[in-house]
Amino acid sequence: MLDTILLVTAALIVGMSKGGLASAAAIAVPMLALFMNPVKAAATLLPVYIVTDWIGVWLYRQHYSKRNLLILTPSILLGVAIATFITPYTPEYALLIFTGLIGLWFCARARLKRGSTEKHEAKVLPGVFWGTLTGIASFITHSGAPPSQAYLLPQKLPKLEFAGTIAIAFAIGNLVKLPAYWAIGQLDGLNWGLIAALAASGVAGTFAGRYITGILSEAVYMRIIQIMLFVLSILLLIRGGMEGFGG
Repeated sequence: MLDTILLVTAALIVGMSKGGLASAAAIAVPMLALFMNPVKAAATLLPVYIVTDWIGVWLYRQHYSKRNLLILTPSILLGVAIATFITPYTPEYALLIFTGLIGLWFCARARLKRGSTEKHEAKVLPGVFWGTLTGIASFITHSGAPPSQAYLLPQKLPKLEFAGTIAIAFAIGNLVKLPAYWAIGQLDGLNWGLIAALAASGVAGTFAGRYITGILSEAVYMRIIQIMLFVLSILLLIRGGMEGFGG
């Protein structure tokens, strides 16, 4: 019963993230890793991501940064391609730790620059760097939020534009992950009846996330995103440390 509750909760969190609470989704895999293999957890949730992704695209179809999408999307696809080849050979704990450190680095930088009105531009080289890391981290652990937000948050985009850019970029990236997961055997043996039920929960979460995003002020919205990013980064570091050094 507890396993089922955690699965449904994870699906709701994924949906809420696609509705606008962008950092939330990456907490889902660490949550499920409490009782199942992290790779199997990622594969189980991938169809939920894909279904809720495209609802998110529809919800934010009029709110996105075209320039950031043109930079991030091909970079994320490059990261997915790289991850497809390195996943069988790369220790998961190493990527978990690296991704967590990226998130903490951004949180520390945001804290030090608190009150600053400086806005960064959407530059190609930083976007390609962070986008590629996003694709790799998203493929292996569904933890693409820290690197993507390290690139986007300093631009201080309006909250709906930020949410829409994230939703569209990840929708394309996650769709491409499906044949890649199939190619390396991560979709074998899944319970598709259970996944359908989880997808329905994710859809409900998507609309809940969109509602919450709509009623929050810009300042509160960004503060919540940063808090989620901090919590997620700590979880990733703890899990990576336990897997890499705790046996």
